[in-house]
Amino acid sequence: MKKTINKLLSLSLLAIMFIGFTSCESDMDVEPNDPNAFLDDEFYAQPGAYQQAIAGVYANLALTGIRGPGSSNIQGLDAGTSQYGRGLMNLQTFSTDEAIWTYENDPGIREIQRNTWSAVNPILLGMFSRIMASVAFSNEFLRQSTDARLNERNIPEGERADIALYRAEAKFLRALAYYHLLDMFGKAPLYDESITVGSFEGEEMNRQELFEHVETELIDVLDDMAPPRGVDFGRADQGTAMMVLAKLYLNAEVYTGTPRYNDAMNYIEQILGAGYSLANDYQNNFRGDNSTNEATNEIIFGITANFEESRSFGPVVVMTNGGVGSVEGNNEDFGLFNPGWGGAIRITPQFAEKFDGPEFENDARNTILSEGRTREISDVGNPNQGLVLVKYTNIRSDGTNPEYDTFTDTAFPMFRLADVHLMYAEAHLRGGGGSLSQAVSLINDLRTRANGASINESQLTLDFILDERARELYWESHRRQDLIRFGKFSGGQYIWSFKGGSASGIPINSIRDLYPIPAQSLSTNRNLSQNPGY
Repeated sequence: MKKTINKLLSLSLLAIMFIGFTSCESDMDVEPNDPNAFLDDEFYAQPGAYQQAIAGVYANLALTGIRGPGSSNIQGLDAGTSQYGRGLMNLQTFSTDEAIWTYENDPGIREIQRNTWSAVNPILLGMFSRIMASVAFSNEFLRQSTDARLNERNIPEGERADIALYRAEAKFLRALAYYHLLDMFGKAPLYDESITVGSFEGEEMNRQELFEHVETELIDVLDDMAPPRGVDFGRADQGTAMMVLAKLYLNAEVYTGTPRYNDAMNYIEQILGAGYSLANDYQNNFRGDNSTNEATNEIIFGITANFEESRSFGPVVVMTNGGVGSVEGNNEDFGLFNPGWGGAIRITPQFAEKFDGPEFENDARNTILSEGRTREISDVGNPNQGLVLVKYTNIRSDGTNPEYDTFTDTAFPMFRLADVHLMYAEAHLRGGGGSLSQAVSLINDLRTRANGASINESQLTLDFILDERARELYWESHRRQDLIRFGKFSGGQYIWSFKGGSASGIPINSIRDLYPIPAQSLSTNRNLSQNPGY
């Protein structure tokens, strides 16, 4: 798929939706535009069909439908609640201290950012359904690419090595989907390619079973994937799979009650030796050409975007347009030629405090715009209150601006090497091995790049790591997971504005460490049960 993944996304999502999806696993309903447009064998007889089909599986991460960025191929959901990366942003970022969404009349967002959600929240349904769509699309590709199918269709031997690699990537994407279900919902229905498409209701996997399922799937597929950095940007390889395994083990104590920090360190060290390198300029990771500039050395897995070929209201579009404050009067920092969304996104005062102090004045990660703005937010609906950020921009690394309106070319960096540096330090402090000197060195690599002050060994504590993760990784959909792992999401150890619904913040019950299974998903799969407390 050399240099073609963006160009294939829209067509390929269209194709894979038609093949085998007139009825689907009962946990989500994909609506084909024209069920008679493709027949399986007719489609797969075309040159490059399997390349298009695997691109369609990837497309589910980036796109929401075949009728443009405002459409959704999941019944009953609009594009604003059904894009994969945006779902991560809503549930992992807006539920924390990292961001406040101004327009609380948008369905579901008030309850998410005030930690008062219920099982009927449409944003939860959107995320759960989109993740299940990823499982379904992966399974369909695997059904259509068995040796028996390839033989029936007389697929040339010269194409089969590529198809075998695509199959491994489909299995990874399915495991990634179940990893996100594990993290956010704690349980999921089991579907694999052996199950006939139809009304079958998948058996529920509890959190322990789901953990073991993701672990097994990733380990089993690892050797079949391309080596780290062995495929084009936006595709998964062994480095991507090792990253999810490292994340899985780093959070194992939360997921299963059993620490696995040694196992996390095993994969962390493998990633550190796999040929990735930090971009020299931190901000190049978030510019309009981050899928082609030096950031490709650092971004382990990104959700691609392309203004011409694959537009969606995904997380980068939301955070660029939403970051334009109503009192700024321009959007030149964001690289967009439109007035923005009137200060849709601000940050809480508690998050702004992470950059207080002289050592952060010239820190490249400190992109807070404070001139003419107040730090405190008493009225969520007033976009003039609160500070804003310039995390993502459509401006390219050479300073040029393609003059786009609303949509961008900026990829969403789901996993970055910088995170691995931080994970090493944390796993070491939690007893996972490694060395203190190496942990400090890896942290200082990040701080030196950012023009921040280096630290010494006595300064490396878990509290420091949590704050440093906030400074390095904000708005990359890690914060909720981090706060839970450090015991500061629920309860009262850490309070931020509007936590629990109050402007000043209040403690929240530990049931909030998991989201509820959406009520609609429960009604369509009788094997699913609700999480405690909902």
